[in-house]
Amino acid sequence: MSIAYIGIGSNLGNREENCHRAIQLLENKGIVMRKRSSLYETEPWGVKDQPKFINMAIEIETELEPEELLKTLKDIEKEVGREESFRWGPRIIDLDILLFDDIILDKDYLRIPHPFMHERDFVLKPLCEIAPDKKHPVIRMSVHDLLQRLNRNFTSGHSCESRNPEKTKNLDSASSAE
Repeated sequence: MSIAYIGIGSNLGNREENCHRAIQLLENKGIVMRKRSSLYETEPWGVKDQPKFINMAIEIETELEPEELLKTLKDIEKEVGREESFRWGPRIIDLDILLFDDIILDKDYLRIPHPFMHERDFVLKPLCEIAPDKKHPVIRMSVHDLLQRLNRNFTSGHSCESRNPEKTKNLDSASSAE
């Protein structure tokens, strides 16, 4: 069995429900979810003129090979209602393989680890919540250290906190605080 980390995002429709539905469909296909991060509301990346995203990360256990997992994720995106759009545009659901065991894969259609994960707060923050010590197989730094490096104004005591809370807001803790 392999361990993989999947980034989940949505900025159209019922964003939270879209994320939860994608997880349910993964489980329906025999993929075991081992850990799940909180939901984070985040600013769009790349194309700014679009609704905010809900992002999260999950750790899964699977017997699928990376290419088979990618096909499964694409099938689930279609089932949830994703339609082709422009790069970094709005989407009902986005499922990305962030890490898959410790493999490094560089194909036209699939790159593992995700080529931009170390640059994106909205990926690292939820991933740090569930796998702070997981090492990036190319950069050889932990998720925690990558987030810390991304957020140069890091303050001690909150190992997986973002320096810019306006960009990533933990919806799970916000709702539990009310």
